[in-house]
Amino acid sequence: MPVTEPSAAAPATPRADEFREAVAAGLPAAIAELSGLVRIPSVAWDGFDHSQVRASAERVAELARALGVFESVEVVQLPIAGPDADVLGQPAVVATRAARGGKPTILLYAHHDVQPPGDEADWHSKPYEPTLRGDRLYGRGAADDKAGVVAHLAAIRAYQTVLGDPEIGIVLYAEGEEEFGSRSITTFLDHYREQFDADVIVVADSGNWSIDVPAITVGLRGAVAFNLRFTTLEHASHSGMFGGAVPDAMLAAIRTLDTLWNADGSVAVAGLSSREAETPAYDEAQLRAETGLLPEAQPIGHGAIIGRIWNQPAITITGIDAPSVRDASNTLVPSVRVRVSARVAPGQRAEDAYEALIGHLRAHAPYGARLEVDGLDLGQPFLVDTSGWAVADVKEVLGEAFGNPAVEMGVGGSIPFIAALAERFPNAQILVTGVEDPDSRAHSPNESVHLPSFEKAILAEALLLARLGAR
Repeated sequence: MPVTEPSAAAPATPRADEFREAVAAGLPAAIAELSGLVRIPSVAWDGFDHSQVRASAERVAELARALGVFESVEVVQLPIAGPDADVLGQPAVVATRAARGGKPTILLYAHHDVQPPGDEADWHSKPYEPTLRGDRLYGRGAADDKAGVVAHLAAIRAYQTVLGDPEIGIVLYAEGEEEFGSRSITTFLDHYREQFDADVIVVADSGNWSIDVPAITVGLRGAVAFNLRFTTLEHASHSGMFGGAVPDAMLAAIRTLDTLWNADGSVAVAGLSSREAETPAYDEAQLRAETGLLPEAQPIGHGAIIGRIWNQPAITITGIDAPSVRDASNTLVPSVRVRVSARVAPGQRAEDAYEALIGHLRAHAPYGARLEVDGLDLGQPFLVDTSGWAVADVKEVLGEAFGNPAVEMGVGGSIPFIAALAERFPNAQILVTGVEDPDSRAHSPNESVHLPSFEKAILAEALLLARLGAR
């Protein structure tokens, strides 16, 4: 999946200078709105205060109503999909305005929930206190993805300033549980099938190649995640009395999990596929600069570095439930639970990847250890059809806004519901954009958004709305 440049200079959007002025004039308000949302710790994960997710949704709805453009703005909770269908998902915001005069309809997606903060000691400022340092605004959700929510709102506001009441149809969908697996999103897609059936869908949950070079994301890996419990004993036993004869769960877990990778760190699970595709230049120095890899630590895997991230599978153990070091005793641990998180290369279904993973784990579990699985989340990989007029339009407006040609890029992360969007709305052109850059540190401590890039992303979306209005 090469990074490509447009073959010719992009034509200017009519009244682009007026849009640029309107976005600049509205930027302080947009930053204030983003800061207000960052202050709300809207984590949808189990064990967190879900009233904060509700508060975040209510605030997004309030901002949407203040635009005066939407005919309906609702905060909605719908049941999650699957066997737990009697359980409601987290609050989302759905705002709609019907198209007039045969104009196109655009669906603007972002999510207002955020990742947990992690260890606050790793933050240079409090995670839920927006803090400006240089050109960057720091805080959990400042980039992923409350900036996406506010960019949508600010782009609509700039459109109104320049062109007045829009004739295009606009749907805003601000999801409330993307970071927790989008568990009710398929219910939303079915419930709002008529309203969400747009000509163009903008998913503002990705990023750019750099703070100066804009991008449209054309490839995303899928995701498989589940909890895996290893059990070898009915109860704990004294490690001095029985160690060396009785296998504990930690031993079984470590030996099993180690089989998931080859010696170079690449995935060793038969049945997990890779995708062959051209990739741009990206060297080890850039990888180290963008990730904070320690000088003595070495990259893992094989092949082109960016290809490992975009087009190969990856497996990470993201959590372990076991006795802490503080609580350690001389005990054979009977049961250990881990969270397995795998990324699936474009071209493979997540269900097939899961079957390969669980088959490998069961085949390699030693000493007759019992394995139990729960908390399964699946997300399909996605490749964007780049042949439509909307892709050409968004690349052109990104080029206008950033002053550099837009590129196409892959992303190692996952936005699983995009495949569901494409399946339910096959005629819609899906554009994956965003405000993040390699220094945004989404999901990590010291997450931030680069404010000049934020302004340019708002401008690009406002110009895209203007182009839709001219169709």
